[in-house]
Amino acid sequence: MSGVSVVILDFGSQYTKLIARRVRELRAYSVILPGTATLERILGESPQAVILSGGPRTVFEPSAPMPDPRLYGAGIPLLGICYGMQLLVQHAGGEVRDVGTRSYGADRLERVEGSLFRGIVSGASVWMSHSTAVTALPEGWASLAATATNPNAAVGAPDGRMHGVQFHPEVVHTPSGVKLLDNFLADSDVRRDWTPEASLDRALAYVRERVGSDRVLVGVSGGVDSSALALLLARAKADHVAVLVDHGLLREGERTEVERALHPLGVRLEIVDASAQFLHALRGVVDPEEKRRIIGREFVAAFREVARARGPFRFLAQGTLYPDVIESAGGEGTANIKSHHNVGGLPAELGFELLEPFRTLFKDEVRDVARLLGLPDEIRLRHPFPGPGLAVRILGEITQERLDIVRRADAIFIETLRKRGVYGDAWQALAVLTPIRSVGVAGDERRYGHVVALRAVTSVDAMTADWARLPHDVLDEAAQRITREIPEVGRVVYDITSKPPATIEWE
Repeated sequence: MSGVSVVILDFGSQYTKLIARRVRELRAYSVILPGTATLERILGESPQAVILSGGPRTVFEPSAPMPDPRLYGAGIPLLGICYGMQLLVQHAGGEVRDVGTRSYGADRLERVEGSLFRGIVSGASVWMSHSTAVTALPEGWASLAATATNPNAAVGAPDGRMHGVQFHPEVVHTPSGVKLLDNFLADSDVRRDWTPEASLDRALAYVRERVGSDRVLVGVSGGVDSSALALLLARAKADHVAVLVDHGLLREGERTEVERALHPLGVRLEIVDASAQFLHALRGVVDPEEKRRIIGREFVAAFREVARARGPFRFLAQGTLYPDVIESAGGEGTANIKSHHNVGGLPAELGFELLEPFRTLFKDEVRDVARLLGLPDEIRLRHPFPGPGLAVRILGEITQERLDIVRRADAIFIETLRKRGVYGDAWQALAVLTPIRSVGVAGDERRYGHVVALRAVTSVDAMTADWARLPHDVLDEAAQRITREIPEVGRVVYDITSKPPATIEWE
């Protein structure tokens, strides 16, 4: 497979990554580039179509980001979404104005026409997020859809090569949005060869070409990403050593579970017990970003010790995913949400070249690759666990006592979900030790105990998530066990915040 199918130009929309997801779900490989990327950079990806994202700016602002003007005449099919639509219209000579009111939320299409709306009926629900609108069409352009208040909810150029929609087809609140994107890809003759097999082939080719005969040190955390990475290196016949650094922040029984799962698959896993080193480095640290930086630094120090004993190694391989890069501001113009220990938390002087074959993949795509590599479901489908481990599930200072509390609470919660048959109903479930203490009663005595927060979410790729509606009796059982079996805990609460506005982990 050569080139990508679709380039998405990012103008700062909170939904840009969802566009990439939807396009990939339609089996077309997509990549995201800055909205201001040069035409040469865009054409370097050999795209068959380009999508211009929405954004927080308005096209008539003097400093508003603009695409390379040569893009419009490059002969590539273009779809503009919200701000992207307004860019297309403005460039073609139409008029975009601030209409004075912000349209945010659900709306309904009262008229639809044209091939872009094949299979979509009048009355379809759409999601709006804008305060500017197209008030006059360029010469020869046509209105393809309208709402009660917007006669130009979708527009098209006379040659059929450029289309724009004022609403967001990429969000779930636009139920027919995937169909619209499908129509655009079909009309643009976009390749639909993005499959798990293609992802695996691309990753194998990348490893073989980059590594050659050099040696690789691969960090295994026990999660699906790093475990799949170890299997990928074995499949690619790369000369590698897989190392699990036990930083003392793992879940209960995790070290044994990982060894047991990977050994039969031929992964020669070496264990480095660095728990004392990590806990010493984290002593007294309360800031979550500082925790991540310290953990990233200590991981590299542990890997360097292995390299001194077993090296030399040219590469350090990590199971870094696209969401890690996005949240750590790995893309141009992207805001830093939180530094991941394996991206923003790494020290400047690493001592290795990084090898990250999954850097452009989402979690569900890696799970598909892991299935093809033969990773057992007990690892492949287990809930994600952050690289910094329980350090980011303890709000405030990390001590051995607090680690013991949150580790046991987490284990009880997961045990309860498995026993009650609802483990698979959540994409991720976890326990958080808060810095709050609460008054309670134990027997006839007053108790001032810790507050543990339980969190379970549903998601596909961690970019967005909703809180899991777990049965009340399941939550009740987990809370009763936690307060009964962990004397230090006096109260259990359940987090019902979605992402956004929250993140999945509390730190």
